[in-house]
Amino acid sequence: MSEWTVHGTRPIYTSPWVELDLVDVEPPGRPRYEHHLIKLAPVAATVLLNDAHEVLLMWRHRFATNTWNWEIPSGIVEAGEELTVAAAREVLEETGYQVNPAALTPLAYNQPVGGMSNAEHHVYLAHDAVRVADPVDTHEADRIEWHPLNTIQQMIDDRQIVAGVAVTGLLQLLARH
Repeated sequence: MSEWTVHGTRPIYTSPWVELDLVDVEPPGRPRYEHHLIKLAPVAATVLLNDAHEVLLMWRHRFATNTWNWEIPSGIVEAGEELTVAAAREVLEETGYQVNPAALTPLAYNQPVGGMSNAEHHVYLAHDAVRVADPVDTHEADRIEWHPLNTIQQMIDDRQIVAGVAVTGLLQLLARH
């Protein structure tokens, strides 16, 4: 199978967070048609692991799916921002913990909806988290707690952790331990 041919793109909607395009595509051996493409800024996320083999999780509600779940700190990478700097910034803003961007280890990379979006998730591992302040983004989480690493698989199985970036990062961490 070969690559699809892109004949053109036309924006339908644009905001600072998302762009929706109609793309004139031609799959190999198939007729041309317009395909929706959702363009998003990259996301940087961090799994914080302490010396007691616990991970820091945030209990939060997602209105789009009406779901309560545990998540890892994550957020949009700002234009021109280094991925690790964005990951560290999000940790501080959402949890009040500080991590060294230079000490972050790549843990996972995924494209969560590759068939209709350019979204990219970059997940890092941090071992050096130090609590330095209260979270700035107080709307991000109802609770912030350390959870034993050996409970994470069951939390995923029980759908207490469902956010794609969190599941990806945490499963990668479990696979490596």
